[in-house]
Amino acid sequence: MSVTGPSRALGRVFDRVADAYDAARPGYPDELFRALGEMSGVELAGATVVDVGAGTGISARALRERGARVVALDPGREMLARLVARNLSSSTAEPRGQGVVVAVQGDGDALPIRDGGADLVTYAQSWHWLDPAASVTEARRVLRVGGAIAAWWNTTDAGRADWLAAYEVRLAESCPTYWGPALPEWNVPQIAAALPVEERWLRWTRLVAVDDFLLDLRSHSYMVTMPQEAADELVAMQRAELLRVFPEGVLTVPMRVYLAVGR
Repeated sequence: MSVTGPSRALGRVFDRVADAYDAARPGYPDELFRALGEMSGVELAGATVVDVGAGTGISARALRERGARVVALDPGREMLARLVARNLSSSTAEPRGQGVVVAVQGDGDALPIRDGGADLVTYAQSWHWLDPAASVTEARRVLRVGGAIAAWWNTTDAGRADWLAAYEVRLAESCPTYWGPALPEWNVPQIAAALPVEERWLRWTRLVAVDDFLLDLRSHSYMVTMPQEAADELVAMQRAELLRVFPEGVLTVPMRVYLAVGR
């Protein structure tokens, strides 16, 4: 399926940081997928899942590990190339299930899926990039009776660590397009405004090296839009401050996942 308009532009933005995204974005805790099955009423093993905005396949691989057949859809050619490479390198060594992942370049507002062809439509860190009305209409079209729409976002939990709150404040002060918990108006994307959902927050902890944490930072859209020199200076400043607090170079990052499921 051809990708046009905003989706093509979005694909170009994240294609520029595909390597950083693939190497450093965090995964999701097991509890997320247990909650997804419980809240959606869909057994992941054997389910057909359309993973919209799949990126380099972080959520798609986790769904496959639990036995799902995943159509991983993304507008970014380079993002999908990383997904395919990862899929090929790990396809013979899945410990949990017999799922599969198929990569498709396409637009989440015009899903290349037949009517009633999916058990789940998921948006991991991606629903906010789509047109709410169009994406929900398309998701409903492709779902079987009894299917569900689910969206989730990993966020740092700055309220549980002073060093993390200070880190977010430095981002807000240095990056003109920053969007995150240091801003009083920040919140998770309001998918509940587009359809009735059940919501849940899940806490977890991420152990990560400082350099990987900062590589993750470079993969965010507000950093991609900064001039390279300014982005480099911001990363250097953050590295110095983080190493002052964690001289051993390993961060303990309080995280939480917001999960919303509409049945």
